[in-house]
Amino acid sequence: MQVASLIVAPIPPRYLSIVAHYESCLQKHGDSHLGVDWPDADDVEVRHRVMLDLIRPQERGAPVSLLDFGCGASHLYEHLQRVGRTDVSYAGLDLSPRFVELSRKKFPENRYWQMDVLADDPSTLPPFDYAVLNGVFTEKVDLSFEEMHDFWQRTVKVVFGLVTRGIAFNVMSKHVDWEREDLFHLPFDTLAAFLTTSVSRNFVVRNDYGLYEYTTYVYR
Repeated sequence: MQVASLIVAPIPPRYLSIVAHYESCLQKHGDSHLGVDWPDADDVEVRHRVMLDLIRPQERGAPVSLLDFGCGASHLYEHLQRVGRTDVSYAGLDLSPRFVELSRKKFPENRYWQMDVLADDPSTLPPFDYAVLNGVFTEKVDLSFEEMHDFWQRTVKVVFGLVTRGIAFNVMSKHVDWEREDLFHLPFDTLAAFLTTSVSRNFVVRNDYGLYEYTTYVYR
């Protein structure tokens, strides 16, 4: 007697719940800072400036390629346009097909990829000088700290492999009055131990811009 084989569907990665969360924000609030779950528009501008400070002063004014990893609705590109930065060649990547579709409609002249770099082949991407990951690691939604910690480590290592100069990312600070269960509060020591052993010893931690988070620049 022939026994029919059972086809078991793969279990979706837990970090996809973060994507679903942001897509629900977009559906509820549209193309706005609330649509990417940033509560304050002025703070968003601060984050954009801090992310772009990744580019070293001696390189500003020279053409550089930048990957906006987790680009959302391309608000960083809109910031570049507002401040008149013409020295940055912008490209975006997002795990969410809804956000990539929105960005492509808004800015068809830009290059965009819809990709899960932890599941797909990141070697199909071109090299970039820099990459920024703004808000990719600030919310863990329903993930445990350990699950989010794993997602953060794996993603940083992959994205750092895509660049020739450096990356920037932000996480929530542990040095706050209280912590939210749905946010990723990462201790400095945990950050430093991982970067020095697995990514690069050449990094800068920015905790000087007035928000309850910090940004790290990691250079080659």
